[in-house]
Amino acid sequence: MKNVEIFTDGACKGNPGPGGWGAVLRYGTAEKEISGGQPHTTNNRMEMLAVIEALKCLKEPCGVTLYSDSQYVCNSVNNGWVYNWKAKNWVKKGEAVPNTDLWIEMLALLERHSVKFVWVRGHNGHPENERCDRLAVAAAEKYR
Repeated sequence: MKNVEIFTDGACKGNPGPGGWGAVLRYGTAEKEISGGQPHTTNNRMEMLAVIEALKCLKEPCGVTLYSDSQYVCNSVNNGWVYNWKAKNWVKKGEAVPNTDLWIEMLALLERHSVKFVWVRGHNGHPENERCDRLAVAAAEKYR
């Protein structure tokens, strides 16, 4: 199984507002940058889309170390919250879980790959996180 590093970030100009996401995939010395955005979205959705779109780039099952500055994404997976939400039919405290459509899509990808989520502090000089932030912000700017 190939081992891949993925770095992701999301950005939003207003929340909700125009948003973007960026990711860097690294396998050995090979790197690939991807990004995209939406005209009206939230920061959490952009953080999630960065993860989803990066994992969709992998052509075969991989071992992945995924770095994100999103506590929402990392904690939801690492603490098992997303699996509890799924088991409870996407209801939390009597209300629909936000971003269920993206959680469902992400869980399907997590079943294909062995992913370890690592939280990194955003805007703290982490080179790949800063790179992803620039990609995300540039993608969001296209919708302003």
